[in-house]
Amino acid sequence: MKLEIKNVSKTFKEKTAVNNFSMELQMGECVGLIGPNGAGKSTLIKMISDIINPNTGEILLNGKKISKMKGEIGYLPQYPNFFHWMTAKETLMFMGKLSGLKKDLLVSLIPEILDKVGIKNEGNSKVGTFSGGMKQRLGIAQALLHKPSLIIMDEPVSALDPVGRREVLNLIKEIKNDTTILLSTHILSDAEEICKRFVIIKDGTKIEDTTITNLLNHNSENKLIVEITAKDEGWIDLVKKLPYVKEVEVVGFKIKLKVENIETNKSKLLKNALEHNVDIIKFEMNNDTLEDIFLKLVVQE
Repeated sequence: MKLEIKNVSKTFKEKTAVNNFSMELQMGECVGLIGPNGAGKSTLIKMISDIINPNTGEILLNGKKISKMKGEIGYLPQYPNFFHWMTAKETLMFMGKLSGLKKDLLVSLIPEILDKVGIKNEGNSKVGTFSGGMKQRLGIAQALLHKPSLIIMDEPVSALDPVGRREVLNLIKEIKNDTTILLSTHILSDAEEICKRFVIIKDGTKIEDTTITNLLNHNSENKLIVEITAKDEGWIDLVKKLPYVKEVEVVGFKIKLKVENIETNKSKLLKNALEHNVDIIKFEMNNDTLEDIFLKLVVQE
């Protein structure tokens, strides 16, 4: 299985939602498409799922146009929309027939897939009685029903409460061992937990395509965290004037410092504090988190 997105763009009236976007997805990968709300994630997901067409560029699955390969794609929208008066089994039977599956095959597949997503005992319950997490599980069931080679998930847990979110995340971690997943989200902890590779999109444009390790290594800025007492507040003004200190962020009596050559200058900073009789409560190195890097890349100008 190989998904190829080649120079895809999509414009609505005068707004460019996706701008000359390219990427590849190989069999067995679980890739997180991450970006803030309005970045173009859902538009891109809908083009990959052949729900809408790009203005320019092309999307191929195994070398064929995506429109001819829809049977190989499972799609989970952000808000799965089911008929509330149907039971879970009836919903999957209906969805399966729409996908071209025979009734006899569905009769054997549906109990199996309900068991896989953890709602086997709810097969005869009406969807209208389901919690948000159970509806997402049913949504994943319908996406898996025809055994696609690629599953596309658009913000699968963003609308769920903490319990439902944890249930669905655990389920996604299980099914990623059996299939290829492209998962769109703006919740960084979810992407970090499930995916090893990240594609970051901002204003419709791809700005990063990397692993979490490389993302942290290339973009992280090691900083020193110094926590002092109230009597030493005046030392902060001295720190700002030190030639090797590049940035100073103060929150209460906690100082976050970005310095040149941290390995050398952390000793100089500590020596300076001791020379000025500063009472140090805490002195530590602090690495940027994924969220810190994300904010620098896509939020801050």
